[in-house]
Amino acid sequence: MTDTSADLVILGGGSGGYACAFRAAELGLSVVLIEKDKLGGTCLHRGCIPTKALLHAAEVADSTRDADQFGVRAALEGIDIDGVNKYKDNIISGLYKGLQGLAKAHKVTMVEGAGTLVDANTVEVNGTRYTGKNVVLATGSYSKSLPGLELGGRIIASEQALNLDFIPNKVVVLGGGVIGVEFASVWASFGAEVTVVEALPHLVPNEDEFASKRLERAFRKRGIKFKTGVKFTGATQNDDGVSVSLENGETYDADLLLVAVGRGPNTAGHGFEQVGVNMERGFVRTDERLRTNVPGVFAVGDIVPGLQLAHRGFQQGIFIAEEIAGLNPQPIDEAGIPRVTYCHPEVASVGLTEAAAKEQYGSVETFTYDLAGNGKSQILKTQGAVKLVRATDGPVVGLHMVGDRVGELIGEAQLIYNWEALPEDVAPLVHAHPTQTEALGEAHLALAGKPLHVHG
Repeated sequence: MTDTSADLVILGGGSGGYACAFRAAELGLSVVLIEKDKLGGTCLHRGCIPTKALLHAAEVADSTRDADQFGVRAALEGIDIDGVNKYKDNIISGLYKGLQGLAKAHKVTMVEGAGTLVDANTVEVNGTRYTGKNVVLATGSYSKSLPGLELGGRIIASEQALNLDFIPNKVVVLGGGVIGVEFASVWASFGAEVTVVEALPHLVPNEDEFASKRLERAFRKRGIKFKTGVKFTGATQNDDGVSVSLENGETYDADLLLVAVGRGPNTAGHGFEQVGVNMERGFVRTDERLRTNVPGVFAVGDIVPGLQLAHRGFQQGIFIAEEIAGLNPQPIDEAGIPRVTYCHPEVASVGLTEAAAKEQYGSVETFTYDLAGNGKSQILKTQGAVKLVRATDGPVVGLHMVGDRVGELIGEAQLIYNWEALPEDVAPLVHAHPTQTEALGEAHLALAGKPLHVHG
């Protein structure tokens, strides 16, 4: 056994792990970053980046198909899936090279291999032990399935869906959350017949009900079928396809079944429990400063209960580096983390749903501004709305948006929430015309008691 020491040993090189490594290095700490696959983790190679590339290709297809709405003569000849995959893979490759260069520039020691936590200060990789004054657990997540539903063949998870070399004619998507509706949106744009099955009463069930209903309305217009409030009971497959059964007795035949029922914490087999790290249902329990119960051991990202978002892990990684360096950073407000679903139309939100706000504050006020009153949205021919939730006579505590490109509005929305702005604080701000940001401005004007482009 050889022994290698550093100020910080990080197990996992995804968004949380590498952000922690880079920030710690900037603060003068020596860092060992251990990754069994590729720097960048799921987000870069099998998650956020490739799915959004597919979604943009889908948007281009829709724009071409609907070009005559804008007085442009164009015809969609078809989807070159090999070309789409090449476009996607080139983006990943470029970002990966950039990330490798940043790791080198930050003088982070990269170690390739699967690591095991041996004690509170030590991670073992391929027979070599790396000792840190502090250790960060950042092992990410994996695609879950349901009991008795085995992935393989025509039953796939998102990782396989990203690398298909064909476009299915018919597909069933099991799960109407973020991953499910994004892939449903892509395949529908590429010409497939799609049915989404969700056991809960609405699509994107973690969003405000307003957003769920708006998305469902848009999906109906697009011809995307969905069954909500009904449970999946089984699937059988053969060489020709897959047959999906629901508890109400209905069956659906398709080329593929995409299992999109969420992601589980990738913590098994890494020695966490053996060292005494407090676990719950496979997740690592931490306090608000992301410390585990084992002194000197922190956890970050998808293995920590909460939103499984790359940008959450990224910010948590920075937080841990600054915490270890003694900068005493402010704890992250989970509700203040922006959430975007990049289907067509997009869904974006930050803060509390109306139901959660009522539970927390008792009395709330809401206002919904329809994008029909927004010039840029009409130019884009998108439908949707912005909903604000405020504590009565208090700050805006929830912002919920549905419509094409509303994900780009989430930057201002998160500032409004995180700075505890009153509608009266936002109303005087000047929003450029014509932009979709005006929808945020108009909604706050209305909630401040001075509505303009709004019917009383």
